[in-house]
Amino acid sequence: MSERGSLLAVDDDPEVRATIRDYFEHCGFEVYVANDGEAMHKVLATRRIDLVLLDVNLPGADGLSLARELRSKQDIGIIILAGAGQVIDRIVGLEMGADDYVAKPFDPRELLARMKSVLRRKGKGSRPCVPQELHPEVVKMGNCTLDLAAHHLYDGNGEQVPLTSMEFDLLHAFVSHPDRVLSRSQLLELAHRNQGDVFDRSIDIRMARIRRKIEEDPENPQVLKTVRGAGYIYISGRKK
Repeated sequence: MSERGSLLAVDDDPEVRATIRDYFEHCGFEVYVANDGEAMHKVLATRRIDLVLLDVNLPGADGLSLARELRSKQDIGIIILAGAGQVIDRIVGLEMGADDYVAKPFDPRELLARMKSVLRRKGKGSRPCVPQELHPEVVKMGNCTLDLAAHHLYDGNGEQVPLTSMEFDLLHAFVSHPDRVLSRSQLLELAHRNQGDVFDRSIDIRMARIRRKIEEDPENPQVLKTVRGAGYIYISGRKK
């Protein structure tokens, strides 16, 4: 296993697959490629993969469907590769649970930076889903517990709740600034994603997903509340 991590590129364009393999093997990654979902599953069945690059337009099951399937089954890094004009696909990709997206044609150096960011926040190598003891650096969020060291969220029964790296970064931003209104631009900055191609709506998409995971009633949130016209606030419940 490479110290950099293992990468699976799923794209039906042989030139794109060759470019990814050549560049990222040179960068020290263990690289696998697949041209569709079926080939992707064969690799995942026999190899430990840290991050998957998914093209949106694939024969058979498309990249968005595959992203949703992967996210429902395992904690793995997912980056969507979408055409520069496919804004709707990018939004849907985030809703499906992708950690990030990169527009095609892409600069391999930008893709490398995004990959390193996802892998860093995910933590290369998986940890047990339910630890014997939670790390001391934990925060209660409603009925859930956020383990800041392990980058894991646990429900009230101690079961791990899947999180994307961006969702974790947002939760970390909130618990670092409890009972304080944070605007969308502040959240983008605090989550290390204040980049030109990141849109404010991505925050709203992630917030909706997070609320479904930590709120008893996502339609009437009590932990992460909306402040109309200002942003969002984490209600810590701490006495002042």
